[in-house]
Amino acid sequence: MKQLVFGFLLAVQFLTRIPIPFQCPWNKTTSRWAIRSYPLVGAVLGFILTITTMLLESFLPLPIMTLLMISLWVLITGGLHLDGWMDVADAVGSNAPLERKWEIMKDSHVGSFGVIALLFLLSWKTLLIYELLKLELPIYFFILILCFSRFGTVVLMVFLPTAKQQGLAWEWKKNINRYDCLLSILPLLVLLFFFNEFLYLLPVYLLFIGLFGAWVIHTFKGTNGDLLGAAIEGGELWGLAITWIYFSFVMV
Repeated sequence: MKQLVFGFLLAVQFLTRIPIPFQCPWNKTTSRWAIRSYPLVGAVLGFILTITTMLLESFLPLPIMTLLMISLWVLITGGLHLDGWMDVADAVGSNAPLERKWEIMKDSHVGSFGVIALLFLLSWKTLLIYELLKLELPIYFFILILCFSRFGTVVLMVFLPTAKQQGLAWEWKKNINRYDCLLSILPLLVLLFFFNEFLYLLPVYLLFIGLFGAWVIHTFKGTNGDLLGAAIEGGELWGLAITWIYFSFVMV
């Protein structure tokens, strides 16, 4: 049980800016539990967004509420995955050979393609949050979307090779297998049991994971930390967009 708790807290430390007042031990067991906890951490982040919205939406105009939500979203994740999104955009936008793409992703500087990609990502997220809040949906859609997007990262980490046998993605991958992937989906299944109006997200995210994984193999031949971070950001945008389409046009 102690290893499970340490693993969860390790995932919180890695994926969020929620303060944990002590350093969790890193070993084979805690790192495996950390990966298994990725979707659960997403659920925690979604819960924070959900509670904040429930408490404030009656007092704030919808545009202000929307901007507050996207700001809080970036704040509690520390912009960690946005960095990966920008690095991947710079690499893809360069149209360079594969090895040069890897060098671009390692560069700490952000190029024009990264800035443009960030602008469009945050703009689309903000617009979709605005439209979803306007639809007055059950507000816990945040929980499902953040949970699913992090589950997608676990699947990609387990089933795709890492591009190089070094780096953080390789260190995470060394200790995990398909069994860990099955354990990581349990929080999602529990959420879908209680919030079954969002059951459509399961096939939708399986499609996203398959498409993104195929693109990664075709373009980069393997994963790294930036690509996994981009998968989280892309998965969140995908979930927001599909949820808006579903409740705007399918469930009318």
